[in-house]
Amino acid sequence: MDPITLILAALAAGAASGAKDTAAEAIRDAYGALKGLVHRKLRGDPAKELILEQHEKDPEVWKEPLKKALTDSGADQDQAILEHAQTVLDRIPPGSEVASYVNNIYGGQVVGWVQGSDNVVTINNPGAPTGG
Repeated sequence: MDPITLILAALAAGAASGAKDTAAEAIRDAYGALKGLVHRKLRGDPAKELILEQHEKDPEVWKEPLKKALTDSGADQDQAILEHAQTVLDRIPPGSEVASYVNNIYGGQVVGWVQGSDNVVTINNPGAPTGG
């Protein structure tokens, strides 16, 4: 996962987890630390600070503006931010509602992408080897 996608996924997952009463304290703490580091990186630019604040309320709408703000600020080069982002994602329990929306894609080509609950997907790839 590229660094910006990692940070965006962690911020969205942390915000979603933190909003639930059942969120583990470890998740809330990790998310708080990540958000603090990102806020410090964006500090001094009121527009970017507003984008971060709004992203927490509606990650899907504010994803692209935050992506640009993170890239412009060099957050994708900040090792502490990247480590905290990974910590947030590592603390989300597998099978949780939040974990089901964190996607890791490594190598190859993405043929199709569906995100959400209770979806059924069939992908026919004529170039794929068949069993036999």
